[in-house]
Amino acid sequence: MDKLRSMIGGREDNEEAGLTAQVLDASTLSYSTRVKWFVICFASGILCSILGTALLFLPNGTKLFAVFYTLGNLAALSSTCFLMGPLKQLKRMFEPTRLIATCVMLLCLILTLCAVFWWGKKGLAIIFCILQFLAMTWPRFNPCMSSQSDVTNCGCISVARITILLPS
Repeated sequence: MDKLRSMIGGREDNEEAGLTAQVLDASTLSYSTRVKWFVICFASGILCSILGTALLFLPNGTKLFAVFYTLGNLAALSSTCFLMGPLKQLKRMFEPTRLIATCVMLLCLILTLCAVFWWGKKGLAIIFCILQFLAMTWPRFNPCMSSQSDVTNCGCISVARITILLPS
């Protein structure tokens, strides 16, 4: 009805609404569509990661492992864009409590591919894949505990207890 009014009134839709409003109107998805695409992206991310892990044991499979594992993480990460929207996800990713994990994860995504294709260091690529996993799971501890420092403190206390219990 608003479009009809704007056409009759001689105003164009572009003049009335700003760029952000136009983008939001063009990209609105129903709840069921959002959930379906979340499941599709998340499942494909898990499938790529599992496939990459299986390809690791093939001869010269480290390159395939790095590519599929990185694609799997990107797919899993982009799946949550369908639930909360890309802008809200980016804002949450770069919150102060998640900033370090986000930077480490993005850096490791790039460094994994660099290590396997340009530098030719297969072991380094696997280390970066492990760091990808750790960086992606680190913010998940945040809702369970009062802060991420609790996880760090727990780890330090556990290491200290193990060190004390081990005979010299």
